[in-house]
Amino acid sequence: MRIAQVAPLFESVPPKLYGGTERVVSYLTEELVRLGHQVTLFATGDSRTSARLVPVWPQALRLDETCADQLAPHVLMIEQVARMADQFDVIHFHVAQLHLPLARRLHGVAHLTTLHGRLDLPELVPLFDEFSEIPVVSISDAQRQPLPRAAWVGTVHHGLPAGLLPFSPGPGEYLAFLGRVSPEKGVGRAIAIARACGIPLRIAAKVDPADRVYFETEIRPLLDDPLVEFIGEIGENEKGPFLGGARALLFPIDWPEPFGVVMIEALACGLPVVAFEGGSVGEVISNGVNGFVVRSVEEAVHAVHRIGSIDRRACRADFERRFTASRMAADYLALYRAVRRAAAAFRLPRPALSPAVEAPVAAGEAPVPAGEYGGPANGRSGFTGGARRANDLGESGHL
Repeated sequence: MRIAQVAPLFESVPPKLYGGTERVVSYLTEELVRLGHQVTLFATGDSRTSARLVPVWPQALRLDETCADQLAPHVLMIEQVARMADQFDVIHFHVAQLHLPLARRLHGVAHLTTLHGRLDLPELVPLFDEFSEIPVVSISDAQRQPLPRAAWVGTVHHGLPAGLLPFSPGPGEYLAFLGRVSPEKGVGRAIAIARACGIPLRIAAKVDPADRVYFETEIRPLLDDPLVEFIGEIGENEKGPFLGGARALLFPIDWPEPFGVVMIEALACGLPVVAFEGGSVGEVISNGVNGFVVRSVEEAVHAVHRIGSIDRRACRADFERRFTASRMAADYLALYRAVRRAAAAFRLPRPALSPAVEAPVAAGEAPVPAGEYGGPANGRSGFTGGARRANDLGESGHL
């Protein structure tokens, strides 16, 4: 199958340091290539991939001090995708809502959009009411709840390469916080939990410019505690030792977390998670199995004291069963086939393809009949609103 992955440009794919969406796009892209599909990645020029790379901007926008308007490169990328659209069987967008007007006009090209961010914003309701035919994918069941009329075609939990992070038997000597310093991520709560437990806390986190004032006024004064060590942002090769050496991961969020990749990174290392209730947490963490779900600092302190009852091997086994990149790719392939069939049912003429970009069908793929593609004559894809699974489009599998 010829698949386009359209990534955000804020970070490279994969990111050099922090960047959950771009990292997931990388894992998905590499797994699809490994399975024999012809994948094209629209991303920054400093990305590293075994797919065909279309370098839209020289480097990650977060690292490009010369770029004052970060929207402009994304608009350029969407135009480039539009020009190349007839080269693909499926276009997979990861750029929130920026491309929706284009997606509506992609006559003859199957597409879907994974929404990676929070969706509980009032301005998104009229937006997705207007674009209610665009097929979208949630990264947790909880994420989709604010937009019940969007054209949900499936929920696909994120996954990591099975061999990316090594298992560590523990038990670990400190509590870990990994991610981003911002009010919704709850690093202040993590410090309060560690103090109450009398256990050292190591914080590996980035500080975005938007959160700099919050960090300086609310968090930095808390770092004088001898129990608290602020490491800063760490790279991919540092995550294994950091998580593997911990007693538990603290995930004290104060927002409806869409997914939370750090939770499954911890599970991959065998590290149990103490997470505050909200968003996707209940879909990832099972009380007493791979961690504890709590509602307050006091409950979190109690959970930390009970963390020894969690079998770290069970945490790793849960990761291998539910959160690998191979499972994620299989789920997306089921959705790709579903949207291709739905698009082909409208039997619109397919744009001519250059022989140079034709690719053999990967093993196990059923080709869509030539000349049958797209959506109805009004330019819409034919999907209607309402929460639906890939199963509703005739697919099975873990979604």
